[in-house]
Amino acid sequence: MSVPRHAGRHSIRPDLEAVIPTFGLRVRWDDLELRLADDPELLALAELAADGVHGPDVSPFSRPWAQGTREEVRRSVVTRQWIRRGRIAVDDWSLALGVFRDGEIIGTQAVSAKDFQVTRSGHTGSWLGLRHQGQGIGTRMRLMALHLAFEGLDAAEMLSEAFEDNPASNAVSRRLGYTANGSRVTAREGNSVVEKGYRMTRQLWDARPENLRPEIMLDGLSPVRTFFGIDRPDHAVSEAPPVPGTTGEDEHRGP
Repeated sequence: MSVPRHAGRHSIRPDLEAVIPTFGLRVRWDDLELRLADDPELLALAELAADGVHGPDVSPFSRPWAQGTREEVRRSVVTRQWIRRGRIAVDDWSLALGVFRDGEIIGTQAVSAKDFQVTRSGHTGSWLGLRHQGQGIGTRMRLMALHLAFEGLDAAEMLSEAFEDNPASNAVSRRLGYTANGSRVTAREGNSVVEKGYRMTRQLWDARPENLRPEIMLDGLSPVRTFFGIDRPDHAVSEAPPVPGTTGEDEHRGP
């Protein structure tokens, strides 16, 4: 994969964080990190997607954005991420976080919500580059997203969907302890397909087994909570390390 020409330039991330606090949010667990990608990193993400996100006989997305020429896929990735990065209203926001492994961007993990102040309900969606699949990363990054939602943002429930013929995504939801949340018939590329829903409640999250309680770190959380209206500016939570033993739109019908 070619290195973007901009990669060596001085980072403007501190300036972005001052304007849009979500650029300062980081979710870390060993070699994995979730954070918003800047534009040079988006170019690397676009190259990754152009190398392949799924096989030719698989359709995990409701829209076929990962199909087409390399140029079409790259353009689709960048423009979709730009749109999601700008979805920052208090009543309609999306954290389209890049997934980084040892500093290399390997996919995306989104956490999004509408009217979150009222419902405390959100969604997750994700995708991984094809060469990074089948290594347990999808389960780990979903667990990190749930940790952010429940421990960081005070969610009451998190929802996920996957097409019936997407066994990897369905397996991640079952592995993490979601309950079935119904199914529906929907359209995908001109054909009908069954979409299965999954629900993780706060009660299920609190009762998860010990093997689903790794030490996950949240950085830059307090400004994001204020930005999304979870805390009032004069009652923002302070940053704190996780307690040992706890885990303190349509991106993809996937991990």
